[in-house]
Amino acid sequence: MNELALAVFASETGAHLVRAPSGARWAAHVRDFDARTYEQRLGAQGFRFLARPAPDFPPLLRAIHDPPPGLFVRGAAESETLSLPAVAVVGARACSGYGSSVARTLARELAAAGLVVVSGLARGVDAEAHRGALEAGGITVAVLGCGVDRDYPAAHAELARRIAERGLVVSEYAPGVEPAPWRFPARNRIIAGLCNATVVVEARERSGALITADLALEEGREVFAVPGEITSALSAGTNDLLKLGASPLTRAADVLSCFGIEVEAADTVAVEGTAGRLLELLREAPAGPDELARRAGFGAGETARALVELELAGLAAAVDGVYRPSA
Repeated sequence: MNELALAVFASETGAHLVRAPSGARWAAHVRDFDARTYEQRLGAQGFRFLARPAPDFPPLLRAIHDPPPGLFVRGAAESETLSLPAVAVVGARACSGYGSSVARTLARELAAAGLVVVSGLARGVDAEAHRGALEAGGITVAVLGCGVDRDYPAAHAELARRIAERGLVVSEYAPGVEPAPWRFPARNRIIAGLCNATVVVEARERSGALITADLALEEGREVFAVPGEITSALSAGTNDLLKLGASPLTRAADVLSCFGIEVEAADTVAVEGTAGRLLELLREAPAGPDELARRAGFGAGETARALVELELAGLAAAVDGVYRPSA
C-alpha cells in the first residue's frame, strides 16, 4: 500500500482512513497518483512525509489502534525527534491566568529536563506549553488539525515559526486542508499517541483536552491532571479525571518520575523582611499588589519594591495582575 497516496486521498475526501478503502474512487486515485512528483512538490514547500512503515516513524504512534498512514512534517528537527520521550501538555483554550502560568512553568521544567513537549498550537494552555518549552531551549512539537501548511489559529503563526526552528509541526492532513471541527478530535489521538504521558492542566466538562486524556488512557499511557478549585468550571474536567484515577500533578517531578528522571532541587533563595513576608502570604493564596499590601500592612511603594525583588529572584510571577509563588 502507498501510504502517501492514502494520506492524500483521506485529506481530499475528508475521510478518516487507517487502511486502503475499496471502491472505484480509490482505485482511480491510486492509478493516477504520482508519489515521486508529489514528494518533490512537498520538498519544494519545505515539507516532508513520514510514512507509517518507515523505520523513523514514532513507534508509540504506530502502536495505537488507528494510527495515521503517515505524518506530514515541517521543521528543523530530525524525524527521530518524534520517537524521543515526550509528554503532552493540553488544556482549555480560554484558560485562567493560573492555568496559563502552570502550563508554561510546567512545560519549561519538563523541556529543561530533556523531554519533548507536545501540544496542539491552540489558544490557551496549548500555546503556553509550547512557549514554556521554547523558553527552556527545549524541543516542542505542534500537532495540527488542518493541513501542515496552515498555522491555525493564524494569530499563532509566529509561535509556529519558532517551534519549527527547533522542533516540528506535524499533521496527518496534506497541505491545503482547511481546519474543520471534526478534525481536532481526530488530531487529539496523535497528540496522545506520540507521548508516554499526558498532562491536562485545565479543562471544562466535555473538553477536547479530555478526549486526549481518554485516548491516552485507552492506550495504557500515564495521565496526569492538575487539581483545581471545585467551584471553577475550568477545573470540572480535571477534577473528574482525578476521580477516574488520573494521577494528581502538583509539580514537574510528578511527571519526571514516571520517566525515571530525577532533577536536583535548586538552591533555595533566602528572602527576608518585606519580600519574605509577601512570599509567605502568596504561598497562602495568590493576590494582587493592593491586596498584598493590605494583608501585610505595608505601603504601596514598599510592596511594589518587594514584589520586584521576588520576581527577580524567580520566586514569584504575575499573571493578569495576580501574583503567585513560582513552582
